Amino acid sequence: MKLGVIGGGPAGLRAAEVAASAGASVTIFDAKPSVGRKLLVAGRGGLNLTHGEDLGRFISRYSGPADFWQHAISAFTPSDLREWAAGLGIETFEQRTGRVYPREMKAAPLLRRWVDRLRGLGVTFEMNHRWTGLKPGPPHELEFSIYDEHRTFTSDAVILALGGASWPITGSDGHWTSILTSLGIGVNPLAPANCGWETAWPREVLATAEGKPLKNLVVRAGDHEVKGELMVTSYGLEGGAIYQLGTHLRAMPEPVVHIDFKPTYSLEELVTKLAASKLPAVTACKQCWRLSDATHAIICAGHSDQSSATGLAERAKSCAIPLIGPRPIDEAISSAGGVRWDELDVNLMLRKLTRVFVAGEMIDWEATTGGYLMQGCFATGTLVGKAIAAS
Repeated sequence: MKLGVIGGGPAGLRAAEVAASAGASVTIFDAKPSVGRKLLVAGRGGLNLTHGEDLGRFISRYSGPADFWQHAISAFTPSDLREWAAGLGIETFEQRTGRVYPREMKAAPLLRRWVDRLRGLGVTFEMNHRWTGLKPGPPHELEFSIYDEHRTFTSDAVILALGGASWPITGSDGHWTSILTSLGIGVNPLAPANCGWETAWPREVLATAEGKPLKNLVVRAGDHEVKGELMVTSYGLEGGAIYQLGTHLRAMPEPVVHIDFKPTYSLEELVTKLAASKLPAVTACKQCWRLSDATHAIICAGHSDQSSATGLAERAKSCAIPLIGPRPIDEAISSAGGVRWDELDVNLMLRKLTRVFVAGEMIDWEATTGGYLMQGCFATGTLVGKAIAAS
């Protein structure tokens, strides 16, 4: 079987590997001069490959059909991913947080050995090929532009793995959405995920808090709450806690988070701690509640020295931060939206296009940072690679 894989990120490379191992003749096309560029971007943070938590909890981290993720992740588990890396000679380790990284904390050695393995399997690479169209078959006719020239290739099957629209410098700019919609495929709009959110900080807050972390928080968006940390930025908030709430914030007509800065204390306990001080509550709370400068500035913003202990305690337990909106998608770690699930069968083949499969971030799913994104790409790549192999 002649297989064309469009997109040289983790999902596309993994799908190509599985299919080539089963005997398919595979060509990988990518718009950039080399493959794996988003993998290298992830490597700047050490390359968080997966996570070591309980598998049931792990699977619950994904949006989209729960039965699909149960099947896909169970078929290529975090342990399988670590064994795969070991097969490339890349030792991994699990941090105290559960995040799994290569021992070298680099992506380049893994990518280099992976590409060598693919070449050894007979996979060919066509770089600087920007996908521009598809004439359905099979055989399918794939259309590309390369250095302002038009080229076509035919293939018996196609795997689309072009990513979402985050980190466009790596090639995943979302241009494929117009191609698929022109073919009648339903695509939900791409939106920033795992990204910062903007708010209008008072000037006095930024003077003290900008660039400072807010630790040991419980952050709520509607009925959803998470534990974690945030970072105050000039435009708003960054950090794992707000990344986890992105799905819920996008669904709110007027997004707002409520932060509990002292989750281990009740409202009454905070009020009692202030009662013994003769200083104004807005001054005393910093020492009595052991607040950082940044936290104190946010809690006390807009309050006078006559503010009541109860009022400040209520703000410490549920500080409302109205949000303007997410940061631009090209700043996001990942993107939400993509090919709708009802357009795909159980093997991620497009129902309207025989032997055209989709893998990775092109599909309308999302997960938080922590290794789940990478695992999702590897798992979906493995699934479509096996579907090709079975055919």
